[in-house]
Amino acid sequence: MKIIIGSKNPAKINAVKNSFSLQVAEFISVDIPSGVNEQPFSDEETIKGAINRAVGALTQGNGDIGIGLEGGVQETSHGLLLCNWGALASNEMEPIIAGGARFLLPEEVAARLRAGEELGPVMDDYAKRQNVRKHEGAVGIFTNGRINRVEMFSHLMNLLVGQFTYQRER
Repeated sequence: MKIIIGSKNPAKINAVKNSFSLQVAEFISVDIPSGVNEQPFSDEETIKGAINRAVGALTQGNGDIGIGLEGGVQETSHGLLLCNWGALASNEMEPIIAGGARFLLPEEVAARLRAGEELGPVMDDYAKRQNVRKHEGAVGIFTNGRINRVEMFSHLMNLLVGQFTYQRER
């Protein structure tokens, strides 16, 4: 099976590999644009970015499966939540989507996002680290390391792969 990952981000690549660990697969990562804002600001926009990456990866990589993983934020009456969505595209069916963990961002971070900044650079500044998005992610910082970005996206990938295998067996 040839699996094309629509990102070069190591956290996303590792999450995809984790969810297909029991299968013989070739993994190729390609930089696919999300087609949405750098900082998706709703579930709908984040889902669209994930689908665009998955379909683009499948098409560009000429594989069996295309994967798109996208992080975003969603405004609620409780404040700004971090969200993540994924999509799995194949030639056999319509893209499958799944959403993952959500948690409230500190107001100090949320205010900067509402002002137009992107979470990745804001987190680097906030945590005084570099490339937070390629390592523990905001989730790793704000859960004190209990959950990292690879684990967060691995959970999402398991939801996608589980749905995919279920639908194929029907």
